[in-house]
This record gives sequence, structure tokens and C-alpha cells, in this order.
Amino acid sequence: MVTVMKFGGTSVGDGKRIRNVAKIVLNKKKEDKNTIVVTSAMSQITNSLVNISKEALDIRDIVKINNFIENLKIKHKEAIYDAIKSDDIRKQTLNIINSSIDELEKVLIGVVYLGELTPKSKDYILSFGERLSAPILSGAIRDLGKNSMFLLGGEAGIITDENYGCARPIKLKVKEHLNPLLENDVIPVITGFIGGSENGNITTFGRGGSDYSAALVGAGMDADMVEIWTDVSGILTSDPRIVKNVKKIPKMSYIEAMELAYFGAKVLHPRTIEPLMEKNIPLRIKNTFAPEDEGTLITNDLEMSNNIIKAISSIRDVSLINIFGAGMVGVSGTAARIFSALGRANANVILITQGSSETNISVVIYGDGEEVDACVKELKKEFDGSNLIRDISVDNNVSVVSVVGAGMKGSKGIAGELFKTVAESGANIKMIAQGSSEVNISFVIGEDELENCLNKLHEKFIEN
Repeated sequence: MVTVMKFGGTSVGDGKRIRNVAKIVLNKKKEDKNTIVVTSAMSQITNSLVNISKEALDIRDIVKINNFIENLKIKHKEAIYDAIKSDDIRKQTLNIINSSIDELEKVLIGVVYLGELTPKSKDYILSFGERLSAPILSGAIRDLGKNSMFLLGGEAGIITDENYGCARPIKLKVKEHLNPLLENDVIPVITGFIGGSENGNITTFGRGGSDYSAALVGAGMDADMVEIWTDVSGILTSDPRIVKNVKKIPKMSYIEAMELAYFGAKVLHPRTIEPLMEKNIPLRIKNTFAPEDEGTLITNDLEMSNNIIKAISSIRDVSLINIFGAGMVGVSGTAARIFSALGRANANVILITQGSSETNISVVIYGDGEEVDACVKELKKEFDGSNLIRDISVDNNVSVVSVVGAGMKGSKGIAGELFKTVAESGANIKMIAQGSSEVNISFVIGEDELENCLNKLHEKFIEN
């Protein structure tokens, strides 16, 4: 049996937590001989790498770089001493970490002197978070008595294109890279978030991409199970920071999990499900700090619960762009031109709807500042001189709410009940969208209406 275990940033947040993770891995190893580990960076390290790379480009202050490097060395040295007890393994791991941090320092100073930060260089800098945590976790596993080796994503056989910042896998050679280790009873510890191009360049999958790395390793190995270990005991019915009385969901389907991840559930990266879905590999969400909890099991089965709606998620920090114009009626290719303009602005589009009259198209995108300005600019440029579009309006004070549940498929009257409850909460719906799968209905409301709306929906469809 092959099990892939992925641990998030809070799970490996410091040395004591890393040692705890190593113990969890060894307990799993007793059950499943072939255990593979994927790790995130220690908490907040990736954010600090994003910030320092920006400062290296914009402020170009060598003293700031030196201070950052010194603090990074101290943090990881403390983690090594808390995670590893053997003097020999500590020394070996410390040498690896210091060598990597020295390499990072040279790259950052290069950015300062050149005044240039290419997407390729940025990926290289951001990769250091996982490149620093993986050797420590591997060292902790060895310290507890099992053989282990750390590998970069590319070294583990995840081969990607060179779309830096959001790489796509083109080949998975993980079996030929990992099977020899497993046969020799070695536990591989793989850097999440990172792939490697055919030319040997480091690439990244974008923020939260460590989950995706684990899914790719699982798919490439034809694993029996992939486990995502985080700081909550599974997927919850809503955001506990906003909604009272949330519950854990014991089981859900791939399609429900994909919808939830896409529409704001923080437990999973949206791209995680697809590689597992193609191979029908179960996924379990577990809690590193309560390993005895069963968590949430995600499979191909549409688990029909007593509740028609299984979970309610939301996304803040979005903007609604409305494009109006009677000139669009009956004119083919207008929508394509709109999406081409949004593509040039690098917009991350979440929702799209078009009125039946064809006089307006509405889109919701991530961001509420520069991202929106870039979109409006490209749209005006695309339709400059034409009479197709009369006006473009923007509403920044919005949030997206998404209700998910396999029980909604074919259920009559669910939309009426749903929107009646939204109205009773005092929220005004600005836009509605439903996918063809019928397991999701999404709508846009004012951001200041979000909290009350979520609580009313949760009380009506989940608590009751």
C-alpha cells in the first residue's frame, strides 16, 4: 500500500512541530510500508520570501537583505535543534540549511544590483521555503530511527512547463524516482509547491501549491491514499471565523470538494482534486494536532446526507465588473473579445453571467485595486471606437457566496428556498451562477451583508 502524506505550514511551523510530524509519519509507516511525505515551508516563510524579493527589487537595501538572511538562519537553526537530538544529524542538517541560505543571499543581492526580478528568478527565490523545511523534517525522521531522504519536486519526478509562478505538469516520472527509495525502506520527503522543467529549472505551482504537489505524487505513484495534514479536523460546513455552530463533514465527493476549494474553502488548493479524481484515489483531510480524528474522506461517491446543502463557503476581496451595451445583442464574438481583454489584464475570473437580453455581461474577479483598473483599461481599449459597449461599472464592495451539496441535484424548489433565506437575511443578490453539475449555486452580495447571510443560510440548511 502506498500512502502520500502532505503536511502544511502550521504543521511544520517550528522544530517541535516538525518532530511531532516525524512521529506521525513513523506511526503511519508501521501501517503502510510505502509512505511518502510532501512538506510545505514553515509557516510565514513563503510570505517573508515574497516580501524580501519585492524589497530587493524596489528598495535595493543590502542591509535589509543581510538582516533577513541572519533571521532566517536563526529561525531554522532553532528548528533543527528542537526537531533533531542527534549531534551528527543536527550538524549535517545545519550544513545543508546554511548552504541553501547562502545561495538565497547571493540571488537576492543579485536582484538588488541588477534591478531586475524575472518570473524565473522569483520562483527560484520562493522555492527556498520548502527547500529549507524538507531537510529538517527528513533529519527528524532519521533521528527517530528510520532512513529518509529529501528531494526537490523535480528530483522526485514532477516535470513541468516553464510557466513560472503557475507551472503545469507535463510528465510524472515519480515511480522511477521514488520506487528505488521505497524498495530500500527509505522515506522520501519531497518539497511541495515546487516542480522542475525539462531544462532543470525550478518552477512553482502558485500559492498553496503543496497540496497539488501531493496530488501529483499520489497520481504518479498510483497511490492507495493521499492525506492532507493541516490544523483542522477535516472540511467544515462553513468558515468558523464567521459562522457559529459549524460541523465537520465526514465524507464528500470529489466534485463537491472541488467546488468548495474553488469558492474559498482554505483547507484545499483548488487544483488538488483533479489528478486524484482521474485515478480514483481517495483523499483524506487530517489534523496534525489531533491525529486520532478521522477527518474528512473525499472519494468518487456522491455521499447523500440528510442535508440537501452540505457546505457554504465565501470569497472576499473580489470585484464585480458589469459590461453594458445594446450593441452586443446578436453580435457574435463579443464575449470572446471581452475575455481576451481580461486575459491581457491577467484577471483571475471567478464567475461569469450574461443576461438573456444579451445587453450585459457580468464577471467577478479576484482583487479590488490595481487588478480591476487593469481590467477596465483593457476592456476600454478593446472596444474603443465601437458602439458595442455603452458603459462599464465596477462594484468593489462585494463577496461571493457558494452553497454546495450533491443533494441539490434534481431537488425541486431548492433555489427558491435558498434565495428566500438570503432575502430574509437582508442581503441583496447582485449576480447568480450555477454550474451544470448542479451541486453548486453561487451568488454575489454586498460584503457588509456577508456575515449575517452566511449565518442565516447555515442555520436554515445545515443546523436545522
